[in-house]
Amino acid sequence: MELHGKRIAILVDNIYQEMELWYPLYRLQEAGAEVITVGARAGHTYTSKLGYPVTAQRSYEEVSAAGLDGVIIPGGYAPDHIRRYPKALEIVKKANDEGKLIAAICHAPWVLCSVPGLLKGRRATSFFAIRDDVTNAGANWEDSEVVVDGNLVTSRKPDDLPAFLRACIEVLQHAPVHA
Repeated sequence: MELHGKRIAILVDNIYQEMELWYPLYRLQEAGAEVITVGARAGHTYTSKLGYPVTAQRSYEEVSAAGLDGVIIPGGYAPDHIRRYPKALEIVKKANDEGKLIAAICHAPWVLCSVPGLLKGRRATSFFAIRDDVTNAGANWEDSEVVVDGNLVTSRKPDDLPAFLRACIEVLQHAPVHA
């Protein structure tokens, strides 16, 4: 398997976009990665924009960047909830500092905007409605289906998921397996 030994966290909260959570989860599992859902409360069930449930397997307090090879943040309005948790931002910041995959799609760059300096001078994309937020956080915003800047992978919307996951897998294949 192309991602055997890799461990990826998908951050979860209420009002997530269904395809932007489930497509990466199943695609990365299919590629051999261990994928864990991480939210504010382990064992808590969060619902999507349409009411589809996902249960957080771990809490932010139970996870550290050291034990991960990457973090994926789905869109919808969940990112506005996720960025309210300092521990979630800490996980993203430390994973980024260690050069691990940071992937955000649609509204998920809101989380990246809340990590001081993460987007400064980097290329990124997002859903068009939060372009100003991403630009004000210091990114060079592009209207592309996927933008890769080192370990950072961003996309605009569910239609971009195939390109988003291809880029995520490419970054993960070249990152070291976590200790």
